[in-house]
Amino acid sequence: MSATGLPVFDKTIQETNMWLKSIEAGIGPDRKIAYDVLRAVLHALRDRLTVEQASHLSAQLPMLVRGIYFEGWHPAGKPEKIRALGPFLERIAEELSNVRPVNTEVAARSVFRTLAENITAGEAEKVKGMLPEEIRSLWPNVVPSATP
Repeated sequence: MSATGLPVFDKTIQETNMWLKSIEAGIGPDRKIAYDVLRAVLHALRDRLTVEQASHLSAQLPMLVRGIYFEGWHPAGKPEKIRALGPFLERIAEELSNVRPVNTEVAARSVFRTLAENITAGEAEKVKGMLPEEIRSLWPNVVPSATP
């Protein structure tokens, strides 16, 4: 039986819950914090990518996660010129300022790992390739299992 009455919504809720569970494996068992971390890291990543690359990445996200990814996006002036790890992590911390303290490096690694496990290898390499070396170092060497 369908929880929402629409299989497409049931599927995106299930996929999003799997992503949140994956993030919780890195940051600890707190679904709300996992959501906040996913949102903050996706926004920092999105704003560091070109508009074209941000759009390509979005095509491989579950529908619900894609909505989170694009929430509040203003593509003018993108990509942001953040080149060092510190400012990137500060950008994440700004979005997490209203939640309990979270290690932003662990948060970024958890979301990047989840992305790497759920997007194609080609897309992962393109995203990684657009990031400065310090930020790219947060990205795991994981072979994606999904074929969106």
